[in-house]
Amino acid sequence: MANQPPSDGTIIALITCADAAEAERIATALIEARLAACAQWHGHASLYRWQGRLERGEETRLLVKTTKAAWPGLLAMARALHSYDLPAILAVEPCAILPEFADWVRAETS
Repeated sequence: MANQPPSDGTIIALITCADAAEAERIATALIEARLAACAQWHGHASLYRWQGRLERGEETRLLVKTTKAAWPGLLAMARALHSYDLPAILAVEPCAILPEFADWVRAETS
């Protein structure tokens, strides 16, 4: 990885949604608001503790390409549109990224 540059402000937001319809609704709003460049979602099984009980269920993970500058707006919008009382919304900074892709993400979110 020594030859690959750092992300230069590009981040990946991960948002766990109730279902694919919610993920698509949030993704569409984020992209239309230029808070995200693109998004993908896919279903998965979840196991977690909530309010003292072990819960199992099907959820949809939304993966969003964005920037650190867009993060505050993305976080506010995703939280406002989300159906959960406490949604899992987090950001991950890649250790490396294709520079042209990072340029595209920055252009689409500015």
